Amino acid sequence: MQQEATEQRSSSTFKTVIVLSLAVWLVVMNTTMFNVALPNVLEDFSLTPSEGAWIVSGYSIVLAIFTIGYTRLSDYIPLRRLLLIGMFLFGSASLFGYFTSNFVWLIIARLCQAAGAAAIPGLSYVFAGRFVPLSIRGRAMAFIASASSLGFGLGPVAGGAITDWLNWNYLFLFTMIVLVLIPVLYRMLPNEEVKKGTFDGIGAILTGLSVTSFLLFISTLQWYYLVIGIVVLYMLWRRITNHSVPFIQPDLIKHKPYRMIIYMSYLGFSTHFAILVIMPLMLQNVYDNPPTTVGLIIFPGALLSAVAAIFVGRLIDRYGNSKIMLLAHVLLTISTLVFYFLSPVNEYMIMLGYMFTSFGFSSLSSSSTNEVSRFLPDELIGSGIGLKQLIQFVGAASGPVFASLFLEIGGTSYSVSSFQYTFLFIFGMMVISTLLYWLYSKK
Repeated sequence: MQQEATEQRSSSTFKTVIVLSLAVWLVVMNTTMFNVALPNVLEDFSLTPSEGAWIVSGYSIVLAIFTIGYTRLSDYIPLRRLLLIGMFLFGSASLFGYFTSNFVWLIIARLCQAAGAAAIPGLSYVFAGRFVPLSIRGRAMAFIASASSLGFGLGPVAGGAITDWLNWNYLFLFTMIVLVLIPVLYRMLPNEEVKKGTFDGIGAILTGLSVTSFLLFISTLQWYYLVIGIVVLYMLWRRITNHSVPFIQPDLIKHKPYRMIIYMSYLGFSTHFAILVIMPLMLQNVYDNPPTTVGLIIFPGALLSAVAAIFVGRLIDRYGNSKIMLLAHVLLTISTLVFYFLSPVNEYMIMLGYMFTSFGFSSLSSSSTNEVSRFLPDELIGSGIGLKQLIQFVGAASGPVFASLFLEIGGTSYSVSSFQYTFLFIFGMMVISTLLYWLYSKK
């Protein structure tokens, strides 16, 4: 009887994970769809590239800051309430963005989208870590991670098709689908009680300012952003060490295994997003492929990640997180070597390389998050996953910048050798991450 009840609970929670993964897929697609529509937006509003870039970078900054805010609030406020608020804000901002005809209002719509979207990926992982039984938690984490990978891969394809056939404002209309999921999740998510606690608003603001300063520095290379970031980071550190209940838990910072996973997650996301930026540049500048073809070359890797989700999850549940983290490092390292040695052969080698990248990235994301949910105490799972998500977003923003700067060392001619040297730099990041994994496994 007890076993039957456990099986029913497992089935119910996994159905919830499937619906949450659908929401994650839509949100992540929204992140990358606007990348391919950016030239059309610039033309419609007569903007310079630096002005229009805020449509993408502003979204990423708000997404990173609000993600840890939602997960931190989940320690006190029920997950269902936070998720539904985020989804409603995201859907409402999408409706507003569809009708906007002014660039300023377009930026506002995108920032409001990001403020709502930030609730969905982070809190989906928190739900899995808090409610999904250990026996199938690996599959749940892998399913969410693969939905994210599929969103990244489908985003450029869907964004290019919608922009070409209709117009860029229809991208907002597409993401309104998330509103349909609100009544479904309202019935499926557990009804938790509100817990007493204090929220460190000043710490949240200082965290947001430090992340924003860092992202602005690496995107503009203006030294004053670095100075501001260092000052704000010092103030944040003082807040963490002196406040009774700080926004970032000091126990997380002191937890050495958690720090090691944070470092690996940063390097893994930096690697994945650096490849996502460098790969299309090589396809366009070396092989002269149009945007639609670039999207189709990227798509098989994302599709492989989604299809393999169930196998990755089962492997995690059967062999443990550590071995799957090792597999992820092997796959990501192989992908960088394929790009370095075989990308000059033809574009199909680039497709092959990204299949390794996408599979490895999905495996690392799901296994590392599941590992965090296993060794952290219950009261730290929400803030621990939130901080991990924040660091991952920083990696997603900084990896492409570092790779692009390395690519431009040899000038703007974008020769085959300059791409190879950049892939060698990305390979170096994976070597460092593999060394960190080795140190972690020894503990």
